[in-house]
Amino acid sequence: MIGNGCIKCGSTDAGQKDVAMTGTGLSKMFDIQNNQFTVVYCRNCGYSEFYNKEASAGSNLLDFFFGG
Repeated sequence: MIGNGCIKCGSTDAGQKDVAMTGTGLSKMFDIQNNQFTVVYCRNCGYSEFYNKEASAGSNLLDFFFGG
């Protein structure tokens, strides 16, 4: 059911973290981490979803994770 917890296990215990990653080409070669994401994850089973920080600014990502 949408909006009732993790889509894999149904848990409602979620967390989120900000991460940065390299891209391709020169940014990869020089380890420039210019791609920033927020990861929302289930603390029970570990299922994770990545959200582009630029596209999701101001949004409640936990609501997206739970299908809200």
